[in-house]
Amino acid sequence: MDKTERKKQIRILAKEIMQLARDNIVVNLAFLDTALTHLRPKAVESLGGMCIRNGELWYDPVFVLSKYKEEPNYITRAYLHSLLHCVFFHSFQYDKLNRTYWDLATDLAVEHMIMDMQAAHTSLRYDDELQRLLLDYKREAGRLTAEKLYRNFLVNEPSHRRRELLEELFLRDIHESWEEQEMEELAMSLAEWKKITQRIKADLKSFSKDKTKGEAITENLSEAMREKYDYAGFLRRFMSMGEQIRVNDEEFDYIYYTYGLREYGNMPLIEPLEYADDKKIKDFVIAIDTSASCRGATVQAFLQKTYGIMTQSESFFRKINVHIIQCDSSVQSDVKITCAEDFDSFMKNGKFVGFGSTDFRPVFRHVDELLAKREFDDLKGLIYFTDGYGAYPEKMPEYDVAFVFVKEDLFAPQVPPWAIRLVLQPEEIEEENEKQTGEKK
Repeated sequence: MDKTERKKQIRILAKEIMQLARDNIVVNLAFLDTALTHLRPKAVESLGGMCIRNGELWYDPVFVLSKYKEEPNYITRAYLHSLLHCVFFHSFQYDKLNRTYWDLATDLAVEHMIMDMQAAHTSLRYDDELQRLLLDYKREAGRLTAEKLYRNFLVNEPSHRRRELLEELFLRDIHESWEEQEMEELAMSLAEWKKITQRIKADLKSFSKDKTKGEAITENLSEAMREKYDYAGFLRRFMSMGEQIRVNDEEFDYIYYTYGLREYGNMPLIEPLEYADDKKIKDFVIAIDTSASCRGATVQAFLQKTYGIMTQSESFFRKINVHIIQCDSSVQSDVKITCAEDFDSFMKNGKFVGFGSTDFRPVFRHVDELLAKREFDDLKGLIYFTDGYGAYPEKMPEYDVAFVFVKEDLFAPQVPPWAIRLVLQPEEIEEENEKQTGEKK
């Protein structure tokens, strides 16, 4: 057999193996059928492995034959591994994160899902070793989702030797292609993959009852599809109209102004219009649930994050009137903040008090008393940081109210219909600089 014929036979056999791997996934994990339909395999010579590239699954025919001969289940495992990267949009976040740690996190999360599903023709001979390593990271990260693992790697950086071990055991495909992909040439956009993932999430509910545990993939689906909130944008929801002394550039003509100064000494022809209406926040209330379920570090980070947005944004007055109220079943403290020095002093010297049961109503009664005493000129916003468990007031107040939950909890009571409900994960609050840290590394 000459070289050309041999290469042709290799391509044919590799294609059959890839088709067999696909069939194994469809038969055993039927809820992934739609995703498989949109991921077309493509043979690419001398690739050296498998990778997702522009909406296709590229594979090296020689690599496929070699791995199949070594361990028949490997190709099905690798096919499923790459498919799940697509289902969870892992490549679409590649340019925003620390790539080394995102690579590790996504590979560990995907392999955990595959082993948890226990589908036929996907097990490998060293799965027990993988499970032991994953158990260690579960203790550190809490849950084995890509997002949780990534945050854990940023905080607890693995050594070079450890990274090499993880890559050797968990890597199935080539991630460099994620960096090289051209978004405008993608056969499948992020929005299209999100639609497929949403369908998978729905199909999985009925499928998992009989054929697979599906716990790990359900966790990852919930994390991937969880709405990410722009807290800075959300805070602007609490803007009130106010007047701040400044030059109104839209109504002021500098040509006439400077002409007068030049021709007539210090006599401008037009005085600047100093007053202009801006949307500015002046009066604001931050209520902190100091029950035992809200940790001090998380509360501190939330305050830092909120105040940081306030001071950095042009949407706030330079002089503010912010009340930080601590409350469990009763109001424990009320600290008035009017400037950066006040806030710094509170964060440095203030103590979190309470840690009893939770009742939201005392805060609202306290704020009503402050309003009656004319403590606020124009209060339109109160943000209540809590775990959601407590007695809510029945009457709608005159100002906007938002309850910011520490984390998603399906068993937490529903907030009143007149209040805004916002969910921030603890790590999103405590690691507010995580994105910048990841980009620098």
